[in-house]
Amino acid sequence: MARITGEQGASLSSRLQQYLDSAGGDLSSAQLQNLINEYLQGADELTTVSGVSASGIYKRFNEFDKVEGRQEVVTTGLWSGGRGSLETFFTSSEQTGSVSGKYYWNVYQANPNEGDGSYDDGAETQLSVAYGHSVGSGSVPLNFNDDALFPTRTTYGQYKSLLLQPVDDKFTFLGEYDSDDIYVINISRSRYRERVDPGNISLMISGSSGSFEFIDDSGMKFENELGVSGKVFNIVEGNLLLGTQNDSVVLNTTDSAGRGFGLFYPDHGIIILNPTAMHDKIGSVADIDGVEQVAPVLVPSGGWTSGDTDIANHALVYNMVKLGGDLEGRRKENISTSHYFVRATNREFNFSNNPTFADRTTGEFVEESFERDPKVFITSIGLYDSSNEMLAIAKTSQPVAKSFDKEVLVKVKISF
Repeated sequence: MARITGEQGASLSSRLQQYLDSAGGDLSSAQLQNLINEYLQGADELTTVSGVSASGIYKRFNEFDKVEGRQEVVTTGLWSGGRGSLETFFTSSEQTGSVSGKYYWNVYQANPNEGDGSYDDGAETQLSVAYGHSVGSGSVPLNFNDDALFPTRTTYGQYKSLLLQPVDDKFTFLGEYDSDDIYVINISRSRYRERVDPGNISLMISGSSGSFEFIDDSGMKFENELGVSGKVFNIVEGNLLLGTQNDSVVLNTTDSAGRGFGLFYPDHGIIILNPTAMHDKIGSVADIDGVEQVAPVLVPSGGWTSGDTDIANHALVYNMVKLGGDLEGRRKENISTSHYFVRATNREFNFSNNPTFADRTTGEFVEESFERDPKVFITSIGLYDSSNEMLAIAKTSQPVAKSFDKEVLVKVKISF
């Protein structure tokens, strides 16, 4: 309940009498409300019939002016700049030559290598590629190096723990094919944010047998398995048919021996490819040394020697994607939004503190016509908390005229 103390009441009575004398006994309800609210604070302030309290440059929202806690689904391009297609692929010699390069290679949309002729300081990580093996094949064994890291086994175990059920020891592709090794395409979290949009992934992959397009099968509304990692779709050979009203077309779900091509985990932004099936389809791809390989290199030609280091089979998956030259995708996000309806009635916000509007010394209007018909333009709206601290500001696309014969309604939308 609002209360005014005795001392405040005496002061209010005096102010009220001054108002009546100056107004010739004519006092509007709005003037009376503003006067009383000078002696009340916060939630105790009086409101108008519509539930709005207005005074000076501030106006309080009523319960019908706010719509909060709404959810919107937004889909945008997956790559830097909101682009839906990644067509250029680069690695960083500094990263591939470091310890982390034994586990994965970062891929950029522009050249990140300083000193190169095409160096671009706007290069950003788009994804990473990696090779994993269940028992560590493709890594230097301990009998040749006591400090061996077995990065391929670590990589396989990492993705197995993240994506598979605890009882699953290996990745199983269509055709009930359990694979000892995997190629990984891991989209950067900053790119996919919440999740990749199923049905919008298109991966061009090239090898000695040609170029082929691979998509996920969600566009055909096939059933999918729901496990600990969320939704799981199969990677199949097909075409998205973007720009048409038709569903995606699936050409082949397996290779010539009935082995699935891969798995897609949209909630994690991860594509797991079956190396055996991929090479059966696309043929050979150059390894880190430029030698064409029809399968991941598990042991160097001639066997391991004391001078060998970990073989970067990452180069195989990187080169097949780079040669394909097109990785398309979109991300999908649930965005929380709040909507605020700012209402300026005909009697509100018709004056300005701008020095071009009125002389601050005399208080007189700069333009005489403003005396009976002031005109202002609304260019921004600030949202404040109960302490009059600005929390956000909205700018209008163009100045909005306001006068005694015009009312303005502006909807402010905040997304977060």
